[in-house]
Amino acid sequence: MRRFRQLVVIVILVVVAGLGINRVIQHSSADKAATTQTTKTATPKKAVVKKINWRAPSEDKAYPNLKNHPKAWLDVNTSKQRVYIKDGNRVLYTMYCSTGTGKENGTPHGTFYIQAERGKFFYNQSSGEGAKYWVSWKDHGIYLFHSVPTDQNGKFIKSEAEELGKNAASHGCVRLSVSDAKWVYNNVPYGMKVVIH
Repeated sequence: MRRFRQLVVIVILVVVAGLGINRVIQHSSADKAATTQTTKTATPKKAVVKKINWRAPSEDKAYPNLKNHPKAWLDVNTSKQRVYIKDGNRVLYTMYCSTGTGKENGTPHGTFYIQAERGKFFYNQSSGEGAKYWVSWKDHGIYLFHSVPTDQNGKFIKSEAEELGKNAASHGCVRLSVSDAKWVYNNVPYGMKVVIH
């Protein structure tokens, strides 16, 4: 009987020791996982900011073929500094833009239509800026879609161009990248609806 008691005590000790070792292992694993998780959350991910190339198309895909979208229209969002080419509610293409800076130089809000006036270059002596590939949408040559600004010789003003898609920077027109402005000049038809908000 004595041996039986000794055997029971030994079995109990082995079981208790096994449970204790198991707890230690689990606790140690939980600490490592918590430390790893804390380490992972402690290093914030950096936001990827895409640098805007004011000479290139805004997107990496092809411009839409407007012959396949006869009811396409231009949606200009002044708070996001974007122009959306839409067919109904479907966005076909998104362009970076810079709109008017405020009350005196604000971009008018409302519904407009592309007008007949368009050209390859203009220069406004009073503002000291010009642009390439312009298309009128209000007041027959006053409010335009056009490229980022140029000087009187047609050379792009880099400091102004670098505001594209980031900030309102124009005198009321809708500035676009050089490629986007050229596409609008060559493809957007007379009478196309323009909604600015």
